[in-house]
Amino acid sequence: MLAAQPRTDVEARSETDTIVVTDLVKRYKSAELNAVDGISFTVRAGELFALLGPNGAGKTTTISILTTTLAPTSGTAVIGGHDLASDPNGVRRAVGIIFQKPSLDLNLTAEENVRLHAILYGLFPYRPFFTLMPITYRDRVRELAGILGIEGEMFKPVKTFSGGMKRKLEIVRSLMHRPRVLFLDEPTAGLDAPSRRALWDYLRAVRAETRATVFLTTHYLDEAEDADRICILDKGKIVAEGSPAGVKRDLTHEYLVVDAADRDALRRELAARGVTYRETPLFEIPLDRQGAHALLKSIDTPLTTVRTVAPSLEDAYIKVLARS
Repeated sequence: MLAAQPRTDVEARSETDTIVVTDLVKRYKSAELNAVDGISFTVRAGELFALLGPNGAGKTTTISILTTTLAPTSGTAVIGGHDLASDPNGVRRAVGIIFQKPSLDLNLTAEENVRLHAILYGLFPYRPFFTLMPITYRDRVRELAGILGIEGEMFKPVKTFSGGMKRKLEIVRSLMHRPRVLFLDEPTAGLDAPSRRALWDYLRAVRAETRATVFLTTHYLDEAEDADRICILDKGKIVAEGSPAGVKRDLTHEYLVVDAADRDALRRELAARGVTYRETPLFEIPLDRQGAHALLKSIDTPLTTVRTVAPSLEDAYIKVLARS
């Protein structure tokens, strides 16, 4: 009997980590700098992972590599247990993709685009008409089209669609095969507020039901607030990583905003008590060492304004980029 071969570190990690990226590099010809510069990170099964950064930071290059549409210069990646280099077909079967730019056939109807995708993925046998497709296919199309509010447009030519309608159709198409990993590259760009909310409600339900992993790039930082973990890129390098709360805690601080009718008296009292503050023009007092309640009890000057401010992910994001 042959002895069992010891598992590699990557194989062991891929049991709990849906995405394992190690020392990934991408340099374009004639470029002076790497577009992606030796980044490493993992994404655990069922996570919502957000890759953030300004334009040109390397987000789209990274997601293009991980979805097999762009070859890396060096480094390794394992997606859903499939090695990017040795099993790209396995990677493609495990993922669903919504790219920034639509990749639809404008001469087909919306449903024909979805049907072609489903047939190419081997989900259903080819049938020339929607009515001849299996009931499971028809039900799935109706379910997803209803979620995005385009059930009435599924049999219209895509060339008549607006940019937002094309984005909704791409979302329907990408979810047809119930992917293990869903890559979303600016998925809600061009969507109105109700459609954005409907999409995220559906994605939350998908994650709860299937433990699908969602890999997101977005310029809407409010979408990243709900991520399990975020990774911020700048100039191809990782400059911050962790939970949104952790990144905010490391880079920003909650503060108390107060004001008084007698501002001179408040100024003198804060100085006498050794309380650090800044005027913007209200008085902002960091809450690093004490709670808001204890601080307010210590102030005798009558106050006209009192509120606490918890910094947003956007505040932390701006500080990360300024620091890098």
